[in-house]
Amino acid sequence: MSMKVSSEHEVSSEPNVVPLCDVLLVLLIIFMVVTPLIQRGIDVKLPVALNTINMPENPEVVLSIRKDGKLYMGQDQVTMDNLQTMIEEAFMTASDKRLYLRADGELEYGNIVDVVEILKAAGVEIVGIITEIKTEKIN
Repeated sequence: MSMKVSSEHEVSSEPNVVPLCDVLLVLLIIFMVVTPLIQRGIDVKLPVALNTINMPENPEVVLSIRKDGKLYMGQDQVTMDNLQTMIEEAFMTASDKRLYLRADGELEYGNIVDVVEILKAAGVEIVGIITEIKTEKIN
């Protein structure tokens, strides 16, 4: 805080905001650098698609399948044997009764078919497939 004393003995005080601005700029730079590094879910190389719709910001039930075939509900690894039970438990507490599937683009089609069969057995009716957005149309 700075103080200025005038010749008439009046004290005038003004807050010094320069250190505050410095701190805010440093925080802004930190958030700009860290935000792209934050990733939700399991690392999966998604396939690209031209005709996509936006998905919710924070979907409740997300099933990820990695290239090696490992399954994850959120961050928790599941097996094909307990997948149906895990999905049924997740839908008991979820308000949105949709499952979003994040499958690696290089995953074999047969693995996805096996998972979809288990999803149907668990009572899942709506499955959203998460993809990357294709930026240009290929002719």
